[in-house]
Order: sequence, then structure tokens, then C-alpha cells
Amino acid sequence: MLQARPLPAYLIQRFQGWKATTYQDNKAWYRRLAESGQHPRAMVISCCDSRVHVTSIFGADEGEFFIHRNVANLVPPYNPDGEYHGTSAAVEYAVTSLGVAHIVVLGHSNCGGVRGCHDMCSGHAPQLEEKSSFVGRWMDILRPGFLRIQHLPEADRPRALEKEAVLVSLENLMTFPFVQAAVEEERLTLHGLWTDTGEGGLEQYDPSRAGFVLVG
Repeated sequence: MLQARPLPAYLIQRFQGWKATTYQDNKAWYRRLAESGQHPRAMVISCCDSRVHVTSIFGADEGEFFIHRNVANLVPPYNPDGEYHGTSAAVEYAVTSLGVAHIVVLGHSNCGGVRGCHDMCSGHAPQLEEKSSFVGRWMDILRPGFLRIQHLPEADRPRALEKEAVLVSLENLMTFPFVQAAVEEERLTLHGLWTDTGEGGLEQYDPSRAGFVLVG
């Protein structure tokens, strides 16, 4: 692979700092994790947006979360068609192999992927309608959510659609037979969260209120 290049100097310096401090102070813990395998309590499906830092939000240690990130924290419907399904594979592994007790879908404010879906569904992003657009085809997953909020004033739609991305993903998770079975057997619980990255707020979906409510 001739195009590969050495790491930028600033990343090397950060690695060296981590190795000399955090790793050195917790060497036995890291070795124990490596030797005993991972046993995460929860899977977190979050956006790959660089502003969303799951382990910081929850103060999680290594080995605590099985984290999967993708554009707009979406889960597609169950579709065993033999094609490439990174998110579905991660969900399958978390539930059937790792036996996680919780799956958390975490949405966030000012999500670029959700904004792209809004623009595409509103007819303002024809480039995303092209079959060759990976982002567009991925955001097709969220079209049902757009249909549920399209009656809202335009200014209110993006945030509402961000929360719909969480709900659509939770709905799609239940189309996976092994997820449905684990939920019905009370071996697994599903959770929907949305965070305001600027204000540090966190909301969770409450089925009894059919909406998101502040945590804490």
C-alpha cells in the first residue's frame, strides 16, 4: 500500500505521552483486559461526529462499552441479504457473542448527517439522491422519521429529526430476531438518548410520555 504514510508528529507525541503516563500507571489493568477478553455491560451506537465523545459523557473506563459509530447513529432494518452490513454485524456480535445487557442509541444536536437527510427529503440536496451517494443511501434509513416530522415548522424539523434518528434506530433494532428475543426474555434493554453537545444536556426517550425528557 504505497499511499500509506507515517503518523503526523502530533499524534506520535500524544501516543508517547499516553504510554508514559496513563498506560504506565495502569499497566496491570490493561494486561488483564487483554488476557481476559472484553465483557462490556452495554453497547452504545453513536454518531461518528467528532464532537460526540461517549466515554467522556459517561466517564467510562476501557472495557466498559462496546461502541459502534456511524453517520447519524442509525441502525438499518434487519436484512440478511449477504451484502456488507457493518452496523448489523456489530449489533449481532454485541448481543449474541458478548451478551450485552443494554443497547444505547445516542443522538446529538447539530448532526450533519441528519441535516443532510432533511435537505435530501426536502428536495434541496439532489446530489444525495444519486445512487452513487453512500451518504444518501445510508440516510434513506431515516426517511420514515422525516415523514413523521415534515408537518412541523421548518426551523423545528432538524432537532426533531435528530430525535427521530434515535427512534427509528430503536424500532429497527426490534426487527432483528436475536434482539427481539433478548428483549422479550429480559436479557437486554434498549435505551434512546439525545445530547446537546453545546450545552452538555442529556435527554432520554420516555415511552410513557411518548417523548424525550431531561436526564437528572
